[in-house]
Amino acid sequence: MKVLFAVSECVPFIKSGGLADVAGSLPKELKKQGTDVRVILPKYGTIPDVFKDAMIKKIEFTVKVGWREQYCAIEEFEYKGITFNFIDNEYYFKREKLYGYFDDGERFAFFNRAVLESLNFLDYYPDIIHCHDWHTGMIPFLLKVQYQWKAGYEFIKTVFTIHNLQFQGIFPKDAIHDLFSLDFEHFREDQLKFYDCINFMKGAIVAADKITTVSPTYRDEILTDYYGEKLHGLLQKRSRDLEGILNGIDDEVYHPEKDTIILQPFNSSDILHKKANKMFLQKLFGLPVLRNTPLVVMVTRVTKQKGMDLVKRVFHDMMEADVQFILLGTGDSEFEDFFRGMEAAYSHKCKAYIGFNEDIAHKIYAGADLFLMPSKFEPCGLGQLIAMKYGAIPLVRETGGLNDTVQSYNEITGEGNGFSFKNFNAHDMLFTYRRALSFYKDSKAWAELVKSAMDMDYSWAQSAFKYNHLYANVISRSESHVF
Repeated sequence: MKVLFAVSECVPFIKSGGLADVAGSLPKELKKQGTDVRVILPKYGTIPDVFKDAMIKKIEFTVKVGWREQYCAIEEFEYKGITFNFIDNEYYFKREKLYGYFDDGERFAFFNRAVLESLNFLDYYPDIIHCHDWHTGMIPFLLKVQYQWKAGYEFIKTVFTIHNLQFQGIFPKDAIHDLFSLDFEHFREDQLKFYDCINFMKGAIVAADKITTVSPTYRDEILTDYYGEKLHGLLQKRSRDLEGILNGIDDEVYHPEKDTIILQPFNSSDILHKKANKMFLQKLFGLPVLRNTPLVVMVTRVTKQKGMDLVKRVFHDMMEADVQFILLGTGDSEFEDFFRGMEAAYSHKCKAYIGFNEDIAHKIYAGADLFLMPSKFEPCGLGQLIAMKYGAIPLVRETGGLNDTVQSYNEITGEGNGFSFKNFNAHDMLFTYRRALSFYKDSKAWAELVKSAMDMDYSWAQSAFKYNHLYANVISRSESHVF
């Protein structure tokens, strides 16, 4: 079984969010389970030179982007047993950022077309093209309407994964012809039309043979008006082909027993060494070294989606307790400025690192007691999974992947691996926060909770097994999905 991952970012080459972690980790596990996997992504100018210098140019050709004939080269690099192909066009991809440009529609129209065209030149025709988020959303659609009749393409099936439905790739309707050379007969409600624009993600939802999301709960949520981002009706129509498969974490990167970044390795049977990491973290951030004061952390984008409204609303109440607080993250200026202000107001117990640093993130996970993640919505979430792996107990809102991975502690049975609240309400969060702190005082109960969290298996093995089963089912269908 041959699977081509088409993605816009992938670790260790380039990353702006969790999509890159998925693209870097899932193929490795799929390969362990016997699947022949390749990954294809843009060759961004900001990819480190150590990788770019090792790439081998395989082929050069031109790609039609509407009326344009654009240069394209395919470069190749094998990393940890996986073949990575990079689509090179400096005009489109040699820029400071990955996204956020006026011509993003044209840039990723080129990428979508180049992925399909590259199969001819590489003589590689996969059984499945697995596309991820809007940046690859037109691949399933173009395959159906412009390529399926060509030799080599006729048996290719597509899977499309929605990592975040909020970002859909919406562009002016003229793009349908200007970027894709498609007739306006495809500008219809049941195809690409989205109000008076076209929608890359809608194209994938319409055309893909199978659609997945990154957690079972998020799969159900996006069928509703509240979470469906105006695509819930279409998703309801495709609900039989919509599946939720929970993301995992790469336990080669996130493993407290093997992590060379943290001060002292530890495991669930020896959590005393976690205390050493906690005291090191306190020193690193200039906090008083207080072994038994609960250390609450957030490693996050500081945006409304991540629940920053709730934290801002009751932060002074949170600081009334005997706690220390560390934030690592960047995002909306409103919240960045708020946490800078709180650091000044509570200099002895609150620290804010505005920005992101992977090494410091590891140290925070290793030293934290309580990991706060009160998201308004969360398709899957990796933070809570990493936190549990390092014995930092998650406090989350019951949404998306947070609901699927964090079971609230039950003091009667001793079951659970964290704390959770249901309503998107600051005082519900505060109540749960205080409840968590009350159990921190019970060292025996807290130690059991930490052990329970650390012993959970959220590696990619389970997810990869489910994806391989899904691929096999798609391939076994006698015909492709018809829209």
